[in-house]
Amino acid sequence: MTALAVTEAPPVPVPAPEDDQALRFAAGDEGALEAVYHRWSPLVLSLARQSLGDGAEAEDVTQTVFLAAWRGRHGYRPGRGPLPAWLVGIARRKIADALSARTRRTDAAAAAAREPARAPDPSHAQDAVLNRVDVTRELRRLPEAQRRVLCLAFYGDLTQTQIAHVTGWPLGTVKSHARRGLLRLGRTLDAQATARAR
Repeated sequence: MTALAVTEAPPVPVPAPEDDQALRFAAGDEGALEAVYHRWSPLVLSLARQSLGDGAEAEDVTQTVFLAAWRGRHGYRPGRGPLPAWLVGIARRKIADALSARTRRTDAAAAAAREPARAPDPSHAQDAVLNRVDVTRELRRLPEAQRRVLCLAFYGDLTQTQIAHVTGWPLGTVKSHARRGLLRLGRTLDAQATARAR
């Protein structure tokens, strides 16, 4: 009787938990998004803080990074590299965008400071009063959440991060309400200005 040679089957690779998380994230699993955020947001926040030197701005950039990652998750290919490296790539682009925006704001403020002061025109004062009346009226017509965010921002002089803290809403929700409210106000006030010009 001949002995049969027994060959051992090669081990089946077991995906690491982070690999499984990355696949679930790319597939649109919201639970994976939450896990990815909790695992990697400290890294992204640290990169943003080091580059920007402003904690509030770094938090805004971190939110923007994960929002962009979630929206662009179909572009993530696990075979090309690990999820954290992909997130760091997005973070670098968003940090660069924030730095560019900061430079534009600084340049605009410097240009405004160089402008010579002009004597106020009485007709501008009347226009300003009419504009305030229009804005107040249109603010009242906005949905409550949008109105609250805009009033806290413009009359309370709060940042979006501070508004999120005051209202208890996620920062992304605050940003969405602000954006939709401003767009709606802009469209309405533009239409009124065009109607007045006729």
